[in-house]
Amino acid sequence: MDQSLVDRMWEYLNAGLAMDVEGLDALYDPGFENVRFDEEGRVVTLTKDQFMARFRALRDQGMKLGESLDDLSLLATSVYDGHGSIIVRRVKDDVPVLYNFVWRRQDGRWTTLVREFTFHKDITDLVRMIESQSSPT
Repeated sequence: MDQSLVDRMWEYLNAGLAMDVEGLDALYDPGFENVRFDEEGRVVTLTKDQFMARFRALRDQGMKLGESLDDLSLLATSVYDGHGSIIVRRVKDDVPVLYNFVWRRQDGRWTTLVREFTFHKDITDLVRMIESQSSPT
C-alpha cells in the first residue's frame, strides 16, 4: 500500500467526519465526479457542486455524515500515470459499500480527489432524488 496515499485518504475521511466543508472543498478537484452504481445497473453521476451543496446543507442543519470511521477498511492502493486509486470498504446498516477514490498526484504529492466510484447495493432513493430535482415544477 502507498502510505502517502493512505495518509491523504485519512485527511479526506477526517474532514468529512468533522464536516469541514472548506477543507473538503479544497480536497475535491474542480472537475470532480462521483459515479454511483448498484447491482441493478443504475448509475448516477454527481458533480463537485452537487456534492458540496449537500455537505453545506447537512452542516447548516447541524447534521454529520457519521460518528466514527470504525466501519471502514482501506483495502488496496494503486499508483498509475499521475493518479492513485484507493479501494475502501464501508459497512452501512449491515450492507457493504465499496469505493474507488482516484487522486491526482503532482510534484510528488497527492493533491485533489478527481473521481469517486461507489458501488451500493441499491441507489433507488438517490435516483428518485436526482429525478425530482431535475423535473420541472
